[in-house]
Amino acid sequence: MSACSGRFISLNDVANELARRLTKIFLLGEDGKRAVYTHHPRMQRDRHFRDYLLFYEYFHGDSGRGVGASHQTGWTGLVAKLLMPRYAAAPAPTASVRALANTEWTVPLAGLPR
Repeated sequence: MSACSGRFISLNDVANELARRLTKIFLLGEDGKRAVYTHHPRMQRDRHFRDYLLFYEYFHGDSGRGVGASHQTGWTGLVAKLLMPRYAAAPAPTASVRALANTEWTVPLAGLPR
């Protein structure tokens, strides 16, 4: 959806697309890996680490790999809010979202269906 595509969508659809793109960095992909941990094999595979997410300061534009400080949640902590359904008729969460819901967070995920 580029600004010059001639395709018009609602602000709600824009918000949903932005949320989809931002959360995709943290969710498990088709290959079972998270883009945020592209260069961290231990965070991808080790059962003690794989479901604990770090919210990095910024991300690599091509791979989605987390870069910069991970000890400050900053704006990326808002991704937790994006993972929560915005409407009662929202589709059931995927296994990745359920795994995130069972993760200890600095930002509460109250209301996310399990």
